[in-house]
Amino acid sequence: MNKIDLIKRNAIVTGGAQGFGLAIVERFISSGAKVAIWDKDQEILNKINIDNTIKKVVDVSSYNSVLNGLEATLIELGQIDILVNNAGIAGPSYKTWEYPNEEWQKIIDIDLTGVFYCCKAIVPLMKEKNYGRIVNISSIAGKEGNPNAMPYSAAKAGVIALTKSLGKELADNNISVNCVTPAAAKTRIFDQISKEHIDYMLSKIPRNRFVLVEELASLVTWMVSEENSFTTGAVFDLSGGRATY
Repeated sequence: MNKIDLIKRNAIVTGGAQGFGLAIVERFISSGAKVAIWDKDQEILNKINIDNTIKKVVDVSSYNSVLNGLEATLIELGQIDILVNNAGIAGPSYKTWEYPNEEWQKIIDIDLTGVFYCCKAIVPLMKEKNYGRIVNISSIAGKEGNPNAMPYSAAKAGVIALTKSLGKELADNNISVNCVTPAAAKTRIFDQISKEHIDYMLSKIPRNRFVLVEELASLVTWMVSEENSFTTGAVFDLSGGRATY
């Protein structure tokens, strides 16, 4: 495993209690960072016992929850150098014309609006210090659109556009804003979607396997390092060859 220097850096990882998020947290810690794990699932948070982490119950779909979580985090960490917007849900599998309105709204609120809320709250702190690294976890679905997953695909496409806009707005600062478009991984998010949809996703990956959470964590750790000082507003593919642009 390559050693990436995150010593003396403080990070927030949303949805950090499991899956991609937890793998990112563990890799950050091994690289020397201190990490605030934000997750809305108190039960899962309680099971995490990792040195140099703090745990906060935060619902990213609520701006007040984000502000309260940030206030509590700053008391313990003092500053925020890194933000990883990872929190997200897949939602159930339906055709677009059959998709329940309330499920559409829930997915958009968490997967897209949650990224906006966290950036809105934390970017001003980074601007004050003229330093920051932001990584938004999008999805290959945001580039190609998955059938029977229209809200998820739309939200993740929105994350890509948000990343590009914010990257341009902060280009005069030493703040990098990038996103990753991974293929699916075998995490608890699979519990939300049908086997038919899982099989569809696998069939589209030339590598003929799902991405490992550790592979994403490795890429993200470099992206949030001081070494990533030029690239901003970019989309990093981690699709096993699926991406076509």
